Amino acid sequence: MGLGDIADSITRQIEVVGDAAHETLFEPVIRLGVTGLSRAGKTVFITSLVANLMDRGRMPQLIAAADGRIQTAFLQPQPDDTVARFDYETYLAAMTGATPRWPDGTRAVSELRLSFRVQPGGLLAGLRGPRTVHLDIVDYPGEWLLDLALLDLSYDEWAAQALSRIAHRPQAAEFLSAADHAQGDVKLDEPTAKALSDSFATYLKSAREAGFSDCTPGRFLLPGDMAGSPVLTFAPIPKPAKTPRGSLWREMDRRFEAYKSRVVKPFFRDHFSRIDRQVVLVDVLGAINAGPAALDDLRRAMAEILRAFRPGRNAFLSQLFMGRRVERILFAATKADHLHHTQHPQLTAIAEALLRDAKDRADFAGASTAAMSIAALRTTTEETLDHKGRTLDCVRGTLLDSGKSAAFYPGALPEDPGRLLSPAREGAEKWLDADYQVMRFAPAQVSLKPGEGPPHIRLDKAAEFLIGDRL
Repeated sequence: MGLGDIADSITRQIEVVGDAAHETLFEPVIRLGVTGLSRAGKTVFITSLVANLMDRGRMPQLIAAADGRIQTAFLQPQPDDTVARFDYETYLAAMTGATPRWPDGTRAVSELRLSFRVQPGGLLAGLRGPRTVHLDIVDYPGEWLLDLALLDLSYDEWAAQALSRIAHRPQAAEFLSAADHAQGDVKLDEPTAKALSDSFATYLKSAREAGFSDCTPGRFLLPGDMAGSPVLTFAPIPKPAKTPRGSLWREMDRRFEAYKSRVVKPFFRDHFSRIDRQVVLVDVLGAINAGPAALDDLRRAMAEILRAFRPGRNAFLSQLFMGRRVERILFAATKADHLHHTQHPQLTAIAEALLRDAKDRADFAGASTAAMSIAALRTTTEETLDHKGRTLDCVRGTLLDSGKSAAFYPGALPEDPGRLLSPAREGAEKWLDADYQVMRFAPAQVSLKPGEGPPHIRLDKAAEFLIGDRL
């Protein structure tokens, strides 16, 4: 541990003690992290959650709302002046306007503060007046969170693992050819390094489109103002027999270490280590549709993600940063509205089994965890249709590509999650006994009554788990 890390650790401990004292004596603050991998629905989740917490007519399972103890909820300026504000108003208008559309996805860290005036319940109800509770929602790309696992790896280890993992993926063929021809022992040639990193970034984008989850380094997908900088100009290449000073391989090694110290660690220190509640959004249906390899990749990616949550004593990288312990973690399988409600238990069971490796670690370490299937914005209605002598439980919605209304039956999810996870673990190329499909639905037109937020599935149950105890 360097002097800089020690100073950061001391500063973080002082900040945590100060924050805890202020929250205990004055106004409690809940910092809720919202993350997930691409297309899991982070922006929609936050927008609908905030709208439904402000207008609570559709939140019967949030006990403080059902009991009438939440007197009001209102937006306030966020406490972090250097973090972009989550553009709630623009996103809500996009989702619920006359021509509804999906808002743009998460590309950087953003934040929003929602404050509640809450009347205490129980024995304190008649002794204390209403108090203020702040909910700071922090939105960040799941791809960046996956990068935290890189801190445990050297460039040599990461390169070997990455090349092995993608060896049989057709999306990686062009990059693997370039990597095989790279001469790691020759003097660094900047155009060569850039060509390799560009080719690797192209592979990562293709892999994400194909449904794979573990696409690191995450900033290769969302570079922002770092695009083209040396800290993003590296790629995994085979280690040569000799690695002289100034060689291509040694420079790739140096830039990988710079990426960890200048990109990954600051994110962990400044944002992630301050979170005390977390929801991880997972597009389980999309992974199933993409096939067994994508489903198993999602399982491994989610296990890696949980390592960064640092619950309990066995804290991931706790020797570097003394942040708050994540107390509650929700794994939410999104897009439940793409299935008839009779299949929601199967989707939840698959999510629980898929995330078993990750969830058990959190449970063992003392964090409270849960898995459920949700839809932050319901886009479909349910229908039961007769088809070739069979009765099918379908959903009807507006297709995103054509704008036409269509009834859709995605296939029956198995009662036993092992029927999906076992072939995924064993490396099956496709599902043998079923064909699962996913349609892309546009947001439905909604007419909201006074006091109602956007329609959803189990968003109130998710909110109760995440923040109900603090309200």
